[in-house]
Amino acid sequence: MGALKLFLIAGEPSGDRLGAALMAGLKTLHPDVAFQGIGGPLMQAEGLNSLFPMEELSIMGIAEVLPKYLHLKRRIRETAASALTANPAALITIDSPDFCLRVAKIVKAASPDLRTIHYVAPSVWAWRPGRAAKMAKVIDHVLALLPFEPPLMTAAGMTCDFVGHPVVSEPLATPEEIAQLAGASPLILALPGSRRGEVTRLAPIIGETLALIKAKYPNARVVLPTVRGVADLVATLSAAWPIQPQIITDRSLKRAAFATADVAIAASGTVSLELAANNCPMVIAYDMHPVSLWLMRRAALIDTVTLVNLVSDSRTIPEFIGENCKPERIAPALLNLLENPHSQDAAMNLTMQRLGKDGEPPGLRAAKSVLAALRNP
Repeated sequence: MGALKLFLIAGEPSGDRLGAALMAGLKTLHPDVAFQGIGGPLMQAEGLNSLFPMEELSIMGIAEVLPKYLHLKRRIRETAASALTANPAALITIDSPDFCLRVAKIVKAASPDLRTIHYVAPSVWAWRPGRAAKMAKVIDHVLALLPFEPPLMTAAGMTCDFVGHPVVSEPLATPEEIAQLAGASPLILALPGSRRGEVTRLAPIIGETLALIKAKYPNARVVLPTVRGVADLVATLSAAWPIQPQIITDRSLKRAAFATADVAIAASGTVSLELAANNCPMVIAYDMHPVSLWLMRRAALIDTVTLVNLVSDSRTIPEFIGENCKPERIAPALLNLLENPHSQDAAMNLTMQRLGKDGEPPGLRAAKSVLAALRNP
């Protein structure tokens, strides 16, 4: 096999995990591979020198993006120019469609024969179904995380493989790691998100919810895993919580927290799958700018935002979104889970099976799909 050059872009911690697993898979199958682009610490550990900090792209919601619009436009142009200069075998964009697909559009216009691959199918089953056809104008091949997505992508004119979700092959905590968090119970896992906007909105709500939990469980402990882009903000916003959290950035301690916690309160997103992989009961809480929330609801095609609910085809995981994201509503749901800790087991186990548990690692499956797409343009 000859040398293979790939240009990758990730803009979120979840995309960084996907990208790192893909890179590891590619290095296994094609050792003479080189990477350029944008990524976080995990992708950098696999050999990527990021053009600029990935955290600049971790913005969500129209109202949140507007103040940084000009900066993001400049980054889009810079990234596209770097991709074209690199002249890779493929541009691989990972989630973050608002940024990635704009880069792909510029690249495809300038170099129509350059292969474009997008990792994470757009959730057209949830809202804005026309996105698939729009994406097909600039993307050739899609790597899908969910088993029901490939037909939706091929109908729009792209090739697509279901490669499984990386959560099914991520390492779980060892007994030694779990022992690090031994102590009083219950242990509550607080997960206010990985974007600064969502942390700012959710952290105060979690704090007020914990006050209601503490009234019944005065010895409750809280662990709060976070990522480097919001660690400072998380520390500031949680300082006044009635139960002072143990803030975690170390990955082994994070694994221990997910394995040990009795219950979790989490922002909407892929974190629900990490919790399911650890059989940790959860409630989902999420709030956003009222304009963003109104626009999202107008376009929504489904009645749940939680991936465990969607993949298991159930509505087992309670959600508190927008105006329902209130401590007096969230706390009773958490208390109920502490009293009925196995009520979500069936939905979580089914979700893991449908996402590829016990099969070939998703990072390797994704790498095989990429190489096949390059052999068969």
